[in-house]
Amino acid sequence: MQNTPKGLRLHIGIFGRRNAGKSSLLNALTRQEVSIVSDVAGTTTDPVEKPMELLPLGPVLFIDTAGVDDDGALGEMRVEKTRKVFSRTDLAVIVCPAGEWTSFEEELLAEFKKMSLPVVTVFNKCDIAEPAPDLFERISKESSSVVKTSAKDSKGIFELKDALIKAAPEDFMTPQSIAGDLMAPGELAMLVVPIDLEAPKGRLILPQVQTIRDILDSDSCCMVVKEREMREALDRLKRPPALVITDSQAFLKVAADTPPESLLTSFSILFARFKGNLDAFVEGAMAIESLKSGDKVLVGEACSHHPIGEDIGRVKIPRWITQYAGGKIEFVHVQGNDFPKDLSLYKLVIHCGACTFNRRQMLFRINECRRQNIPITNYGLAIAYSLGIFERALKPFPSAWQIYKEKKV
Repeated sequence: MQNTPKGLRLHIGIFGRRNAGKSSLLNALTRQEVSIVSDVAGTTTDPVEKPMELLPLGPVLFIDTAGVDDDGALGEMRVEKTRKVFSRTDLAVIVCPAGEWTSFEEELLAEFKKMSLPVVTVFNKCDIAEPAPDLFERISKESSSVVKTSAKDSKGIFELKDALIKAAPEDFMTPQSIAGDLMAPGELAMLVVPIDLEAPKGRLILPQVQTIRDILDSDSCCMVVKEREMREALDRLKRPPALVITDSQAFLKVAADTPPESLLTSFSILFARFKGNLDAFVEGAMAIESLKSGDKVLVGEACSHHPIGEDIGRVKIPRWITQYAGGKIEFVHVQGNDFPKDLSLYKLVIHCGACTFNRRQMLFRINECRRQNIPITNYGLAIAYSLGIFERALKPFPSAWQIYKEKKV
């Protein structure tokens, strides 16, 4: 389970004031010296991540953050990094020291409730003082659960783990299928995987590996080929595959070679559904139609990779979108957890498949774009639209197909 990708783990964010005992609590939870512990307020500067197995939930990622009451210029930077963790938190833990509930905890609780996040409130340092009974009762009604702990002697840690398990979102226990639900058990999916300069040496990229596993878990079969061998592989089959999944950069060639009776889509479009909201991305892709010379497009990349050669997000997508729009489009790129607060400069946001993000973080970005009335789509859908194969790429997804038909009319 330690090899489970970060994007598939339940993200548990630990928040509170400086010196509330957040790091000590994380160390007690994991039974490891994960975070530096000190009596000096503000010891934790950057978010500290610790992957572990929390049964029966499975793989989780604890995120220890800097205090939200930090002051000064450096303190503001620390608080800003902490707030960035909000967008990828599936389950929030508010740590309050020695029963001292203040406006900081109140604001945190209100913010998480606004985000519809489950919250476990922890009154830590109960070896020093406990919360007043009326306060404990009120917070019990406003949080998913409330626990008293003393990280110093590990008191209440078992109860905290139990509270985390009970507060975990239901959709984490029943995740969306990647591709297995698109065909019947026993059917064959052909996966087309180009091997180019950016393909990692000796292995497949994460979305491809996860898709293979999902298909096998669904009791279906898969065949993996490169785009140049696809035609020959099809000729060897007794009947066409039920589903063809391609890397988006090979969409045109694969579309030309795919039998008409086979469904066709891309890894990126599968992850638009798995990690985000496919219907919202379909609407966003249709905004490509109205792009004109001088418009700005924001390209979001979840991982901080080093682009080389014909990079998909830096070279190919800008080229295809520019050719479709028939004018010079300005493309701005952001990587990792960086994402502009103000999106008003952009006519469209195009995001990668977000394989290294958890779903919460991608949904947060989608909702932020919608709040600012900026369309958002992802790599695969943007490529399919600009290359004229959008309709065929949506056929495996009836809901998204219907939205496209209604919007097109």
